[in-house]
Amino acid sequence: MNILAIFSHFDYLPLLVVAAVAWLTPLLMTVLRLRRIPTVIMEIVIGFVIGKFLFSYFTPESTDILDFLAFTGFMFLMFLSGLEIDMDQIVASLPRRRLTMARFLSNPFLVGFSIFILTVTLSYGGAIVMRQYIPMQNTFYFALIMITTSVGIIIPVLKERGEISSRFGQMIVLAAVIADILSIILFSFTAFILKNGFQPEILLILGIILLFFVFYSTGILLKRIPLIKKLIFQLSEAASQITVRGTMLMLLIFIVLAQFIGREVMLLGAFLGGLLLSVYTHKARSLLLLKLDGMGYGFFIPVFFVMVGIRFDPSLLAGLESSLFLFLALFLITLYAVKVIPSLIWTRLFGVRKALAGGFLISSRLSLIIAASAIGLQMELISPEINAAVILMAIITCIVSPILYNLISPKALMPADKLIIVGGSSSAVLLARRFKMHSRETVIIELDQKRFRDIEEKGLHAFHGDGKDPEVYVKLKLIPANYVIVLTESEEENISICELLRNHFAHNRIIAVAPSRSVEQMYNRMGVETIDLLRTVVTTIENLILRPTTYHTLVETFESFSVEEIEITSRACDGLQVKEIPFHHDGSLMLVKRKNNIYVPHGDTQLRLGDTVIALGTQSALDQMRGRLQ
Repeated sequence: MNILAIFSHFDYLPLLVVAAVAWLTPLLMTVLRLRRIPTVIMEIVIGFVIGKFLFSYFTPESTDILDFLAFTGFMFLMFLSGLEIDMDQIVASLPRRRLTMARFLSNPFLVGFSIFILTVTLSYGGAIVMRQYIPMQNTFYFALIMITTSVGIIIPVLKERGEISSRFGQMIVLAAVIADILSIILFSFTAFILKNGFQPEILLILGIILLFFVFYSTGILLKRIPLIKKLIFQLSEAASQITVRGTMLMLLIFIVLAQFIGREVMLLGAFLGGLLLSVYTHKARSLLLLKLDGMGYGFFIPVFFVMVGIRFDPSLLAGLESSLFLFLALFLITLYAVKVIPSLIWTRLFGVRKALAGGFLISSRLSLIIAASAIGLQMELISPEINAAVILMAIITCIVSPILYNLISPKALMPADKLIIVGGSSSAVLLARRFKMHSRETVIIELDQKRFRDIEEKGLHAFHGDGKDPEVYVKLKLIPANYVIVLTESEEENISICELLRNHFAHNRIIAVAPSRSVEQMYNRMGVETIDLLRTVVTTIENLILRPTTYHTLVETFESFSVEEIEITSRACDGLQVKEIPFHHDGSLMLVKRKNNIYVPHGDTQLRLGDTVIALGTQSALDQMRGRLQ
């Protein structure tokens, strides 16, 4: 059989164009400094442009492969959406005590669920109003389109402001997660019923949900079998990549089973596959998840969004005729109203401004609203004109919502345990990135205007000022617990700043680089902690020669793995053996320090209150270790 002859009729030129757009878009956004606009929005916009000026030259047959890859990207997007959800957080938020109004308002799960119910109610009312101005095939399904939100937009905004781990940030995230889960379930059931009616086959959807729990229980049992654990460990990083293959197998099992029930249920199947993997991995940013992110956001998902832009036809909006602008205005107002009004529940806890800001942030829509609209268009539940309006609204809300959030919600103050870096050199930026990976807030003091803007554009906190000016540290609310790292490019300036901090503020936690023995002695007399460049270079060379694999592994994978010291402060751990504590599978204890002694821990090693353990692992694993030991 001649393989080349079989596939010679495929035209890869359209795929080359889409791949080029996916590659160029992030570069273009970086050059134009469009950091606040989601990349997928720009992919849709550029896809629309090339669709008008380039794809008209391609035959429909030549784009068949793009339609397949775009649908695969759509499924992968739903899979990764499920993967973003932390089921542990939802379970932890379930109420366990008798409810009072105060407990209700402070419970993220109950508040998020209440916001969702109010959103559904208001969305249906809004759909009824808009039905007076534009014909709708199905009012309830159109209302469901408006209840979606976008976790992928919300989390980066909260992370950028340092609010992701705050009580307010967790309230917003959980409200968005609940909206994602329940809206996908509602889509699946509603689409099936509208297409097939109340048939016994609807129980098959419940069967997929039941399969989710069967897979979960089976996976937990298999992970405990030593032979299975050994085989997975041996094959996970080999050419076979068994964990990636197993993940894809699990995804396809759910998609294929859903496909047998109906294409409209495939969305739920892919989502449940991702949710199952999230439960298995406990949200660890392991190498497996990095690989899946690379597969999805590196190839399949950009194809989906570029094709959304290519297929977007704004001329369809003309079909709305005289009601076009009125409908679009009502649509946009309703999209915000159905989220902002329910979010006022947060007023009692956080005040009106933060409640309104949270409502505007969860009003951002992206993948789910486009997905729901695409399914509705395919099933003729909405018209092509409404589908075009939905895509337009998704673009607007993703751009406007983060801006409104930042304008309404006052800028979060730097936390008390912040790190202050004086000087915006490349070393300072790298250090700030490393601490950001550890969820430690840093602020870089930089006088040069251009360098200050560059630091902010990298998503880091920066303060425009002179490190030799005492007022800078007053404005930053310097406290004795803050570490100050002096990293300007001038040796004389570094010394002056250290003298200012020691003499004017009597600050003790100062770290500086000592390029020579004389400077080191000067710093020592001031009580400044120093970094000896000579010893650092010698130690690095020593590691490169004696421990090259270990050194390169730690340096090259710092975004995946890191080392951390954790002091044991939990009395529940006092006297327990290491094997009795269920640590995360992506982390490991390397050393235990007890007073002046250091031990290599084994399963029978007993941990004591006050011990300091040195652990290696992913950030999620280290967070879990810290939670168990402290």
